[in-house]
Amino acid sequence: MTFNTLSFETGADDVGLLKISRAKALNALNKELLDELMTFIEKVKQENTLRCLIITGEGDKSFVAGADIKEMQNMSPEQGKTLSNRGQEIFNAIEQLPIPVIACVNGFALGGGMELVLACDFVISSDKAKYGLPEVSLGLIPGYGGTQRLARSIGVHRAKMMTFTGGIYSAQELYEWGLISKLVAHDALLEETMKTASLVAQRAPVAIAKAKESINAMRDLSLEDGLKMEQNCFAQLFSTEDYTIGLDAFIEKKKPVFSGK
Repeated sequence: MTFNTLSFETGADDVGLLKISRAKALNALNKELLDELMTFIEKVKQENTLRCLIITGEGDKSFVAGADIKEMQNMSPEQGKTLSNRGQEIFNAIEQLPIPVIACVNGFALGGGMELVLACDFVISSDKAKYGLPEVSLGLIPGYGGTQRLARSIGVHRAKMMTFTGGIYSAQELYEWGLISKLVAHDALLEETMKTASLVAQRAPVAIAKAKESINAMRDLSLEDGLKMEQNCFAQLFSTEDYTIGLDAFIEKKKPVFSGK
């Protein structure tokens, strides 16, 4: 796949590395980038060959430093709603991918960049990264899912503080609040992220997809309904090849090589 604003490569264990590549603009999300990101996600779903996807930013300074503000000038409410709908559609598609998606945050994750982080399954961050939702300083609010996902991630009160102040927060603070899963030295970020992704990619893909489906559903279900869904996902896995491969390998004390079926 060839893009103007993205770069992509596949490494060992079918781990994909996607870079947001507008370094001169601090990897800001413009219309072209959003369109290419949606095309990429649809291609990943269609080809179904990756076992894990890492998303990071090009360069050493920024993951994604928000939306392209110039494109938002003089918009009408109708155009604003269209823009918000498009961003939410794309980030929902990332969140709903059946494979794990890891945010590898190498620098500024602001505005839309923070919202992209929140759409990923978990976050591995440089200790130098900075996070924030500065939209209120522009007379706006987060529109790509930030008001909803952030509160579900770090709690309502901290989410309100971040959103209302529009401030910039350190990786250490976000790690302590539970948004960041793993905090690493800046120079070791990609290496550590690749190690984690490779470990995930060696597990049973169908089981991971069902685990992701069940965990994501927690937001919309009561505990009782969530437990029923977990039961159904658990039961469905007994009909898969990976279940047989995994249990046989355990009994025979061998490393399983999962088929993804």
